[in-house]
Amino acid sequence: MLARIEALAGACTLLVLAAVLASPVQAASPVLDTVKSRGAVRCGVSTGFPGFSFADSQGVYRGLDVDVCRAVAAASLGDASKVAFVPLTAVQRFTALQSGEIDLLARNATWTYARSAQLGLTFTAVNYYDGTAFLVARSSPVTRVRDLNGATICAQAGTETLLGVQDYFSRNGLKFSPVTFESIDTMKAAFAGGRCDAMTSDATQLMGIRSTLSAPDNYRLLAELVSKEPLSPAVRAGDDQWANVVRWSFWAMVNAEELGLTSENVKTQGATSADPNVQRFVGKSGDLGKMLGLDQSWALNVVAQVGNYGESFKRNLETIGVERGLNRLWRDGGLMIAPPLR
Repeated sequence: MLARIEALAGACTLLVLAAVLASPVQAASPVLDTVKSRGAVRCGVSTGFPGFSFADSQGVYRGLDVDVCRAVAAASLGDASKVAFVPLTAVQRFTALQSGEIDLLARNATWTYARSAQLGLTFTAVNYYDGTAFLVARSSPVTRVRDLNGATICAQAGTETLLGVQDYFSRNGLKFSPVTFESIDTMKAAFAGGRCDAMTSDATQLMGIRSTLSAPDNYRLLAELVSKEPLSPAVRAGDDQWANVVRWSFWAMVNAEELGLTSENVKTQGATSADPNVQRFVGKSGDLGKMLGLDQSWALNVVAQVGNYGESFKRNLETIGVERGLNRLWRDGGLMIAPPLR
């Protein structure tokens, strides 16, 4: 009798396990539920960073980070325009995310050990590989970073930039005097006014700042980078499903570029292509949307409404003179890679 009961219990266990493995797992996501109820994604962005997040003369936000926000809205709500942009300084950004003021931070934040371990944040996926650089006047005698020994350097408060600069200067027996500013505009004005011998930030941010100066050709970037800065969107820790929604919304853009899917052809390719990768991407097979609590066409919506990663890069960064470099796809010799969508 006991043996029969044990056999029955074992069979039931196997049936339950088989049912679990056969069906997509969808964890509860308070943030996704709130986003759907609200009808908009609250996305923290920069107060003004050309190429990444910048409001144009009509107040329309544009940039690589902005496109991440729009991709998440397209995936979760089916409409890339359903984003409430919240401009934040570097000092404000993490507090705003921790407090729940925003659902997602897409504001050129470097993914570091301390931020992951101490701030209660989850970095989702690197959307840009950058490094700390220096901007000087073209008339400056400085030709390399070592020439800045003893210099006064402008930097933005609340960032990891100064730590990287301090590490480099200490490692090479050099000294400098930092002058920090919470506002990028204030820092830019101080540098242009001659208060500092150089300005430091991520190389791409310096290129963006230079493009907004009254005489951009009067300034130049030093060729050297003194740190690695993998920039990533972030969410509050503890909601794995929402982190995956954000993560895969961006990775959909990268996978789309690999597959040759663009904002112009994704719908046509989805309807005609026999490629199983494309069929899964547009939601015709695989049942992938349910795994994240999303519509089956979530990835198609991302690309149709926002574009693939290459389109976003060209639209936002090539226009200010930024080359793909490390941000080329892995197959083209870059670091940009996304896990397969299967």
